[in-house]
Amino acid sequence: MTSTAPTLTRTPTLTTNVTNLLAKQWHGPHSQPLLNGEVLLKTQPHSAWGGAVTAQMYLPLERAIAWRQLTDYPRWVHFFPALTRSEILHPNDGRLCNREVPDGCKRLYQVASKAFLFLTAQVDIYLKVIETAQQQIQFRLESGSFHDFAADLTLQDYGAGTLLTYSVQATPTIPVPSMLIQQAIQMDLPANLRTMRQVLCR
Repeated sequence: MTSTAPTLTRTPTLTTNVTNLLAKQWHGPHSQPLLNGEVLLKTQPHSAWGGAVTAQMYLPLERAIAWRQLTDYPRWVHFFPALTRSEILHPNDGRLCNREVPDGCKRLYQVASKAFLFLTAQVDIYLKVIETAQQQIQFRLESGSFHDFAADLTLQDYGAGTLLTYSVQATPTIPVPSMLIQQAIQMDLPANLRTMRQVLCR
């Protein structure tokens, strides 16, 4: 999960410390809820107008099978209902990646529509995507409707299947109190991940 490549050094993983912490909390007495299909969440403080959360869920799939589907980025519109567009842009453009990870970097454009309070907002985002084969996907903001955005998706062998950990931190350009952002994430993310699991396991 670590690399000496400058690109990865400038964008450190979000999940290293959090995953270790959650492993202690969830791999003991909480392992059964994971195996029973629960999505476990832990929120973390972020900016005054943003939110951060880490979620884990169990996939009854081999890690290689889950990886192949998760890196098919246009399929993400089926994982997250609010996502209306997800496309890869110039996946082989070497100017966007460090030479030490020539096949591990892509660019992604996504559009989402979200009802929040009394508003329906459409956001779009350009992301740099850094892959560590069958282990981790890092999403880093290039431009879009956020002051900052970063997300890590990691996969680990877990029993007969795979443990998926998804960490995201973001500050939207619309000023919404951090507490409301975290509440919205806590409501939406578990449902989105359950939808992802249903699609992956079809």
